[in-house]
Amino acid sequence: MSLDVLALNCTLKHGNAASSTGRLLDEVMEAFKAQDASGCTIRVVDLDVKPGVSADEGPGDDWPDLRTRILAADIVVIGTPVWMGQPSSVAKRVLERMDAFISEADQHSRMPTHGKVAVVAVVGNEDGAHHCHAEIFQALNDIGFTIPMGGGTYWVGEAMGATDYKDLPEPAGKTRHTTRVLAANAAHLARLLKDAPYRGVAN
Repeated sequence: MSLDVLALNCTLKHGNAASSTGRLLDEVMEAFKAQDASGCTIRVVDLDVKPGVSADEGPGDDWPDLRTRILAADIVVIGTPVWMGQPSSVAKRVLERMDAFISEADQHSRMPTHGKVAVVAVVGNEDGAHHCHAEIFQALNDIGFTIPMGGGTYWVGEAMGATDYKDLPEPAGKTRHTTRVLAANAAHLARLLKDAPYRGVAN
């Protein structure tokens, strides 16, 4: 059973600017290919995702189209850099817009994300990867995604250092292994959920 993966690159860098988050997400997507799962990466900062917590914030809002793609995927990857120990503002904007899923539950109390898997990739040259994972995992769980065992991968350089992940001559070994585990576990869980969807409960 092939799976569709959508990676959201929440870097602050626009266009084709080199992105450490992008490099790590490339490695994540490559690991998914070995699990018969494939898709694409979207750089969210290049879209006009309006502030708000509804499914559509009006004219010019690019969120409705992105929302459609998120809900069409079997696995969603949130990729974020660490800024001042926090997920990027772009990642937080994505999570804020997903808040609308909570009010869209069906008659069985299932949000539109039920049965979908989410994982997180974090990169930076400062501490904060575990904190970023904790924040994003909690939000993703609140809005209906299922998080697999080992559902996060990350790389952080030396504290207060100047080395970026994109500048490493080759992928970090432990990060590469963790990324492979993430992809294997996420694909396994996504297939289980497609075969046996959540039944939910009556409202």
